[in-house]
Amino acid sequence: MIHMPAGIALLAGNRRINWRYRTESEPELAGRRLYWPRGKVLGGSSSINAMCYTRGHPRDYDEWAAATTPAWSYAAVLPYFLRSEDNRGHGEPGYHGHGGPLSVENLKFRNPLSAVFVAAGMACGLPRNEDFNGRHQEGVGFYQVTQRNGRRASAATAYLAPVRHRRNLTIRTECLATRVLFSGTRASGVEFSHAGKLEQAQAAREVLVCAGAIGSPQLLLLSGVGPAADLESHGISVTVDSRQVGQNLQDHLDFCTLNQCPLPVTYDFTRAQALAVGLRYFLTHSGPGVSNVAEAGAFVQSAKAPDERPDVQLHFVPAQLDEHGRNRLPGHGFTVHACVLRPASRGRLTLRSALPADPPCIQPCYLSEPRDLEVLLEGIRISRAIIAAAPFARFRGRELFPGEGLSTRAELEAIVRRKAETIYHPAGSCRMGRDAGAVVDPELRVQGVERLRVADASVMPRLIGGNTNAPTIMIAEKAADLILGIAAAGVGTRA
Repeated sequence: MIHMPAGIALLAGNRRINWRYRTESEPELAGRRLYWPRGKVLGGSSSINAMCYTRGHPRDYDEWAAATTPAWSYAAVLPYFLRSEDNRGHGEPGYHGHGGPLSVENLKFRNPLSAVFVAAGMACGLPRNEDFNGRHQEGVGFYQVTQRNGRRASAATAYLAPVRHRRNLTIRTECLATRVLFSGTRASGVEFSHAGKLEQAQAAREVLVCAGAIGSPQLLLLSGVGPAADLESHGISVTVDSRQVGQNLQDHLDFCTLNQCPLPVTYDFTRAQALAVGLRYFLTHSGPGVSNVAEAGAFVQSAKAPDERPDVQLHFVPAQLDEHGRNRLPGHGFTVHACVLRPASRGRLTLRSALPADPPCIQPCYLSEPRDLEVLLEGIRISRAIIAAAPFARFRGRELFPGEGLSTRAELEAIVRRKAETIYHPAGSCRMGRDAGAVVDPELRVQGVERLRVADASVMPRLIGGNTNAPTIMIAEKAADLILGIAAAGVGTRA
């Protein structure tokens, strides 16, 4: 199910490959504890995500550069995107790479409703965008996906599988990292548990932490790198008082507008139909089994946008998707996701205990900044307008969410607080910066200690305006050069 793209529908609740985190009670979301799935498998969340390949807006990276160094500007990071990519689909010249490890291609199968969504977006005045990663981000179109010949292209299949037999690489699974080992303030290795026993791996040069926006800050805290008072309260010896570890947590909050469909053209399959789809896929690698489900989408500049960048992203799903797909609804329907691309709200991650197996306390603080609610309400308005457009006339049934008849500000705000969820893009919890308070410096080195780096979405100073898999892989590509001491002029070569 990992390698079959449509298998994503069965991965959201799988305990074996999913950390299945939950946030703490969210004050602005009716006290709910939101579900945060994260990959617990080789390839991390790239092995269970929806495979949409987007990079964000160029200005996002120029803002990173302002907070760090020019080496993180869009002009400086674009070569790393190109180096990572093997694009087998369309794309504007100069914006896509060929021959890299990560396969990117056009979907080999699309539900007819995805084309209806694109037509409806254009009917609402959105420009047709053939390439969300090209010169312009704004518009409506089809997503490219991280797939190769209809199979998922995760970070594991792209980068790890081709080199897994190298003598200088050891892969250990069923392990839990428990702490980074230090000799004074110098990272010397990693402690991990396996089959109930603690083991150690020693580092000759550096320790690299790549556990994501949740795992990386948790591991640093368990290792004594974090706010001293918090660490001491859990009985953890302080290696360095780094007060922003776990702070600056950001995520894209999302609302799903669901409509029933009077025609049986969606992916709301019966059990027998789903078995037929699976059989066709495994025999021919064709049909609905190659779909990433979120086939089309849009980047929209709403009336609340503070600058020229789109501030709302839409994902169109030709199926009824409620509660992360865990709440199956009868009949047929379709879903329009709308998320706040550049949230002003900031959350935090702290330890629940000193036990590595205990999940951390995740407090995203969604909607703690009121303007995020305004943008999300704009997202609902835009979603409804697209669904109300003429191309959807034959396919438009009763609105399930927000709900027919709900139109006042108070009604829509109430349903947002009751139904909004994550779209799976946590970032920023080990913030990169050139200031003394940043967790890592612009070369991704953890400040206050030696020989320790973080390379994942947690280092983002600010969440980018799009899906986060491609930018995370770019960070890793750049980290490889930083570790090897290769200057920016060396981009394009691979050791």
